[in-house]
Amino acid sequence: METPLASGSLEGKRALVTGSSRGVGADTAQYLAAAGAKVVINYRNKEKRAVQLVDKIVAAGGDALAIGADLTDPASVGGMMSTVEKEWGGLDLLVLNASGGMESGMAENYALLLNRDAQVDVLNQALPLMAPGSRVVFVTSHQAHFIRTTETMPEYLPVALSKRAGEDALRELIPSLTEKGISFVVVSGDMIEGTITATLLERSNPGAIASRRESAGKLYNVAEFAAEVASAAVDEIPADHERLVGDVSDFAKA
Repeated sequence: METPLASGSLEGKRALVTGSSRGVGADTAQYLAAAGAKVVINYRNKEKRAVQLVDKIVAAGGDALAIGADLTDPASVGGMMSTVEKEWGGLDLLVLNASGGMESGMAENYALLLNRDAQVDVLNQALPLMAPGSRVVFVTSHQAHFIRTTETMPEYLPVALSKRAGEDALRELIPSLTEKGISFVVVSGDMIEGTITATLLERSNPGAIASRRESAGKLYNVAEFAAEVASAAVDEIPADHERLVGDVSDFAKA
């Protein structure tokens, strides 16, 4: 796969991408590894898929490690961070990619637990491993980022509200991160073709993807959006700490 980052541009860097056994997280991890970073492939229960991705990265000349952790369990997150410290000594890049809330059979508060509380906990537990010059990237959607001013599909509402709550909670940490010399950026994208979320929304609202594509002019696919996430790891951070990917003309600024 083509990489958006210059070869060797992340040489010696250590990255952790949450929820990276598939989709945007997996492609982001591969891009980072191709640029020279050591990458942790974090998964909740898809160990085989995570190990296969590690093997793929290693076969391409990269360095990766698969670590399972339930991000909603602080003890599990702590175990992951301990493994990272033991294996690599620290972290230079944390990509908060994992999200959820549309799964069936989960607790009523699961979306908020994963999309807000877990994001803050993962960052707080990673901070002791991160030195000045490190970076945190939070991945979200326009439907969540702009939820205060622009309605979304009812099936996605719990996800949108909880991800916006997560973004807000993380943004509150920007002053303390800045004091530590750690930068923070939000990467927000429209509906991403080929993701599980888009598939579930299309199933509930037939024609939703085509309608959104027509309105936006273009919808990014998994690889294209992952390239933007990976680029956010090295590009200069905007003053508002956000990188909006794709058309946002249908979304009202707060």
